[in-house]
Amino acid sequence: MLKDFRDFIMRGNVLDMAVGIIIGAAFGTLVTSIVKDIIMPPIGLVLGNVDFTNLFAVLKAGTTPGPYASLADAQAAGAVTVNYGLFINTIVSFLIVAVVLFFLIRAFVHARTRLETKKGVAITTKECPYCLSQVPVKATKCAYCTSELTI
Repeated sequence: MLKDFRDFIMRGNVLDMAVGIIIGAAFGTLVTSIVKDIIMPPIGLVLGNVDFTNLFAVLKAGTTPGPYASLADAQAAGAVTVNYGLFINTIVSFLIVAVVLFFLIRAFVHARTRLETKKGVAITTKECPYCLSQVPVKATKCAYCTSELTI
């Protein structure tokens, strides 16, 4: 059983996935900082000195009754809040990550197409990353293991 686990871990796909997850987490932290510290302050300034991190609605007052000057004050008082400002920040972060991934995948596909064209060989199959079977390039689902194919 340990040998099987070691073989599984040592497969190239697993190591690539681990590196991707680590880099993705670091990228997510970077994007969160860009949104929180660079993008949202000017947007808040344009909208009349709005700090998006302090946009919240009180559902139930805490031990100290409101109004609360900031989200931190409301949370310190034990108030139950809906933090829609933080949600807006998260949506902006998600959109930035989605746009970057879109352009990254688009560039990868474009480079791969150019490389195939330069070689003069049209690639007609690709390898399923799950079962390692050869499937047509345009396939979106593996015919052998029925996994969704992203690229």
